[in-house]
Amino acid sequence: MSKFGEIIDVEIPVLLEFFTEWNEESKNMQVTLHDVAASLGDKVKVVKIDVEKNKELADALRIKALPTLIIYKNGDMKWRQSGSLDADTIINQVQEYA
Repeated sequence: MSKFGEIIDVEIPVLLEFFTEWNEESKNMQVTLHDVAASLGDKVKVVKIDVEKNKELADALRIKALPTLIIYKNGDMKWRQSGSLDADTIINQVQEYA
């Protein structure tokens, strides 16, 4: 968990996607998140977290639905949403905290 603190405690927004390989909506979000990362460049850090490999973290954050997107900035959770979203919606959310 200390590594998680290092990941989210930065000055730019950190967009986390909690997913699993077998979840269809998670698979569909891969392309969307690639577009978000390409569009925003170094203004955002996009991190994918497989809940099956990070069960303790997923439990601590009460991840119940997949995919779940969370934005952190300076170590504080700023926004959270479960389910698929389009790239423009995610970009607009990230830019609120950029």
